[in-house]
Amino acid sequence: MKAKVKLIAAMFIFGSIGIFVRTIGLSSGILAIVRGSIGTVFLLLAGLAMGKRLSLPSIRKNLKFLVFSGAAIGANWICLFEAYRYTTIAVATLCYYLAPVFVILVSPLFLKEKLTAVKAGCVAVSLFGMALVADILGNGQEAASGWKGIAFGVTAALLYASVVIMNKFLKEIEAVDMTVSQLGIASLVLLPYVLYTEDKTGITFGVSTLFLLLYLGIVNTGIAYLLYFSSLKDLSGQTAALFSYIDPVTAILLSALLFHEDMSTEQIIGAVLILGSTLVSELAGGRKQMPANTTVQG
Repeated sequence: MKAKVKLIAAMFIFGSIGIFVRTIGLSSGILAIVRGSIGTVFLLLAGLAMGKRLSLPSIRKNLKFLVFSGAAIGANWICLFEAYRYTTIAVATLCYYLAPVFVILVSPLFLKEKLTAVKAGCVAVSLFGMALVADILGNGQEAASGWKGIAFGVTAALLYASVVIMNKFLKEIEAVDMTVSQLGIASLVLLPYVLYTEDKTGITFGVSTLFLLLYLGIVNTGIAYLLYFSSLKDLSGQTAALFSYIDPVTAILLSALLFHEDMSTEQIIGAVLILGSTLVSELAGGRKQMPANTTVQG
């Protein structure tokens, strides 16, 4: 029961990130680099406090994939945060949850996994659900900003799927070592991008903004991952997959309660189809590893 409470808490924290991205009001690049750097420092200090040190040999052994996946995580965060700005949090979240669909589609090519009839059906249902969420047949997302948000959300899902695939090639490395390395690399990769694209003279940090940034890095990243990792060792893969869907449900509910972002009937049906089909694909596959949607996520 304690492990389930930890996982529920972690998923709720992950699901609230869109609210803070919207509230802080800084650029996506700054939010991503602050989140990654504070999260990295927090996890390193927490590890030292618990008597755990990073395994440098394991990190060196997997350095190539850690660098590429860390860079993809940084780009993924920027795209996800941009999606939150240009469309509703609910739509951005559901676009992001296409990541498991993309993993299924490319797994036969990169991982030599068989595309079963069940998984193929889940992909088809998810894509149809995405068409409903995007309101392709209606007028709800006809504004250019809405489509821009959807494009950012789908791009974030593609980048996230690439991280999931690359993580499959990591060998003999602990999950915490992997996460700390990827968060740190993401921050380093984002640094030149932020320095080049941001107007440094126009960046101001008030007390409330500083508090929210600390929350984003410490609570939404560091504490959330500590809760998540400490719960996994006592839960089955299918249980973790099931509970991980608290994340998108939380995001959708919070967006409705706090920002009054309504969804049409078609979008609600689409949301059920996307989340339901990805859950079925997870459970039908009998996965033992962590669910695809909880790997160093947004």
